[in-house]
Amino acid sequence: MENTGIVRRQVVERRRDTLERLAAERDVWVSTAHPDHGPHQVPLWFLWDGRAVWMCTGATSVTARNVRKEPRVHLGLPDTFDVVLLQGEAECFPDTEVPGEAAEAFTGKFGWDPRTEEGPFLYIRVVPKTVRAWRGEPELRGRLIMRDGTWLE
Repeated sequence: MENTGIVRRQVVERRRDTLERLAAERDVWVSTAHPDHGPHQVPLWFLWDGRAVWMCTGATSVTARNVRKEPRVHLGLPDTFDVVLLQGEAECFPDTEVPGEAAEAFTGKFGWDPRTEEGPFLYIRVVPKTVRAWRGEPELRGRLIMRDGTWLE
C-alpha cells in the first residue's frame, strides 16, 4: 500500500471522530447471517443514542429473520477510507413494544415513523462490543478502539 501522507491518530482521537460520525451519519451497512442460509448485508438508516445503534426494518425482512435466529451482527459506516466497523448483538423490539424515546428519536432524525406504516416493523438495537476505526494504511495498527464494550484509552 502507498502511504498517502495521513497523520496517524491516537486512540482518543479515533474515538472522538467515531462518536462524531455515529451521531451525524444516517446509513450503516448491516451484516447478518442465518445458520442455514448464510450471510446477508443491507444498508439501513440508523440512529446513535450515545450508547447503541438503533435501526428499523420490516418485521418479515431477511435482516429481521436473521437477527432473531443469530443476534450477532457487524455494522459498517459507508466509507472505505475512513473505516468504522462495529460488532455486537442485536436486541429486537416489535414496533408496538419499542421504547418510546428511541422511536421518537428515530422519527425525529429521519422524519419517518415506522409505527404508523402498514404492516409490522422491527426495531433493532445493537450495543457495540467491539469497534475498529482507521483511515488508510498508517492507521491499520491500533485500529481497535473498543474491546468487550469498553472504549480504549
